[in-house]
Amino acid sequence: MAERKLTSAWDLRDYSVSRERLFSATHAEILNGWTTDIYFAKSLDVLRYLRLDGKLVAAEVFANRAGVLCGVKEALYLLSGKDVEVWALSEGERFAEKEVILQIRGPYAAYGLYETALLGILASSSGWATAAAACKEAAGPKPVISFGARHIHPAVAPVMERAAIIGGADGASCVLGAKLAGREPMGTLPHACFLVVGDTVEVARAYPEAMPPDTPVIILVDTFKDEVEETLRVARALEDRLFGVRLDTPSERGRVTPELVQEVKAYLKMAGFGGVQIVVSGGLNPDRIAELAAAGADVFGVGSYIAAATPIDMTMDVKEVDGRPVAKRGRIPGLTPSPRLKRLL
Repeated sequence: MAERKLTSAWDLRDYSVSRERLFSATHAEILNGWTTDIYFAKSLDVLRYLRLDGKLVAAEVFANRAGVLCGVKEALYLLSGKDVEVWALSEGERFAEKEVILQIRGPYAAYGLYETALLGILASSSGWATAAAACKEAAGPKPVISFGARHIHPAVAPVMERAAIIGGADGASCVLGAKLAGREPMGTLPHACFLVVGDTVEVARAYPEAMPPDTPVIILVDTFKDEVEETLRVARALEDRLFGVRLDTPSERGRVTPELVQEVKAYLKMAGFGGVQIVVSGGLNPDRIAELAAAGADVFGVGSYIAAATPIDMTMDVKEVDGRPVAKRGRIPGLTPSPRLKRLL
């Protein structure tokens, strides 16, 4: 059924789906219109009945708050081959509150059904990109890695991770998300591995032997012992093979603090390992990133702050019909002058 296209409310009379499946939409279901709000299908039925479905309609999309734009590439893929022209800002560009970020022109029947999907793509992706940009701004030149895939449904985790990179993150841990952004996934090892082995140093010695030769050796040091003690044990075992240590102290033990970062850094320096980098993760947000960066942390793994970012509400308004300026009450008729937009489709 997913290969059928939704064209009318009448199509629902014989449309059914199996509930023994993952509940996320497939690519075919999205592209064929099955994730739309039903009122757009009903609109097409009314317009066809009145023989008005071929009217040339220009619409614009604006955001309810400022942010970093993401989702344009998916939006263009959604609208490609549909007899429409699209003008938009580029992915990664910043936009202001109420600024028009995209305009579409073409027969309403060519794109009206896809308003729901289009707005959802832009809203979620821009929210994630904006959150990542705030983290990167707090970190300055130091790398920020998105670790947020575990916080959201796997169907959209790659979308989120790619959006984080568009927003400024230097990498992502989700394999598919990183690959879709043209990057290699980044990450170390989970606590589970250390708990199964039973000793941090044993894992540390095995890690460079088990990994591809170009893998940076970064070892988690808060599983069993005091972070400073474990850091020094690992550093002495690996010596110059050690690239960094990761601090992920849980909230039950006070999380990673600026004081802990300073302590670990000081002991590493005193032991002759001053070049070892400190990677921090666990409940990070821009304020904590700024504090930990000032204390000497070198790399930041950010999860829920990016993954749980609030979508940026996107609104689509019809502003011209057959070249005639129109608008619903409260809006100004006619397309908004938007010189920053570029023709993308």
